[in-house]
Amino acid sequence: MSSTRQQRTLARAAVVRGVGYLTGPDVQLRFVPAEPNSGLAFVRTDLPNRPHIPASIAFVADRQRRTTLETSEARVEMVEHVLAALAGLEIDNCTIEIDAVETPGCDGSSGAFVEAIVAAGAVEQPAIRQSFVVDRPYSVRDGDAMLAIHPPSGDGLFVSYSLDYGPHSPIDRQGYFTRLSPVTFQHELATSRTFLLKAEADALRAQGVGARTSARDLLVFGPDGPIENELRFQDEPARHKILDVVGDLALFGRDLVGHVVGYKSGHRLNAELVRELAEAVRENENRSREAVLDISQISRALPHRYPFLLVDRVIELEPGRRAVGIKNVTINEPFFQGHWPGRPIMPGVMIVEAMAQMAGVLFSQDAFDREYVSMLLSMDGVKLRRAVVPGDQLVLEVETVRAKLRTFHVRTRALVDGSVAAEAELRFIRVQASDSLAA
Repeated sequence: MSSTRQQRTLARAAVVRGVGYLTGPDVQLRFVPAEPNSGLAFVRTDLPNRPHIPASIAFVADRQRRTTLETSEARVEMVEHVLAALAGLEIDNCTIEIDAVETPGCDGSSGAFVEAIVAAGAVEQPAIRQSFVVDRPYSVRDGDAMLAIHPPSGDGLFVSYSLDYGPHSPIDRQGYFTRLSPVTFQHELATSRTFLLKAEADALRAQGVGARTSARDLLVFGPDGPIENELRFQDEPARHKILDVVGDLALFGRDLVGHVVGYKSGHRLNAELVRELAEAVRENENRSREAVLDISQISRALPHRYPFLLVDRVIELEPGRRAVGIKNVTINEPFFQGHWPGRPIMPGVMIVEAMAQMAGVLFSQDAFDREYVSMLLSMDGVKLRRAVVPGDQLVLEVETVRAKLRTFHVRTRALVDGSVAAEAELRFIRVQASDSLAA
């Protein structure tokens, strides 16, 4: 996983069928392409109104030995192998339709899901995948079990895991390390299977779990090793632990850049670490609401003045790369006098102008630009997705697609309450300020 990439979805729908491990239903799961920024979500097609269950840490229910998502309307059990397949292959936006309470068990790995996704193909989407670069260690513990993530030594996500069931266990002490990518996930992790000790399997069966599952369907370890089965890798259990980590980290909703280290950990610690990271993101976002550039600094960066200055505050700024700003929309905007009396709506062209001004701020922070202004050359892919009215706060996001000495190309979005109000790709040319005034 790189630190910056385009979002991806499936090129077409894909279906996986199988039997549920827990309660034994016949299950059909269908991967469906989804819009940019929609993320991953399950839909229970067997229930009235087809309830929607987002694949988010906010909806994780406390269960033993598996990851379960639950809302007030529905739940889905054992989602980790499905989410691992999507995250491992960098599929960011997908609706997962399912007609039972649990996912198909298949062979206890992500292999069947990966095979279906690869056959369907993937397409890039016109949106950037958000990432979180780990800047300090985060760790969670339960007894001697531990899971941590550390700042990266390189680009992407690295995962190492040490498994230790003790000196008399039929499962050897073992470990595995990998740099996660679609290639490494598919070839090193995807086919590694769920495993458990025979005593654990017997206890689950006594509780009525796994009535349609046999030792051939996953790895059950007896005193002499796997029962009625063979290892696919000598370190298959450690690899499967990493597969589970990948699936549970998908609940974070962003790419991670860092190094995950696990020791004897499982789903519960995986979820706790994701909660720690989600809290860090919230804290960072709260800090970022503080102004990086105030209105006086913005006025020095842009030639615009009242009533046409449409950026009130800049809250994030990486000059030449990315910026986020704020436009507070009030009833005092002069355009509301005529657009429209009795039903004020911010004109779409003004929203695009606000995004363009944010791009101007982005490229006004170096010495070259102090004598230049940015003039709009073209607009592509302009979409107005919702009305903007008095009282709304526009969050203006700008990211660079390509930049040269005199021209630059950016991708922009305007959001209200996290919902996209407008988006566009804009191209600019930088001209000397004196020339632009003369024109």
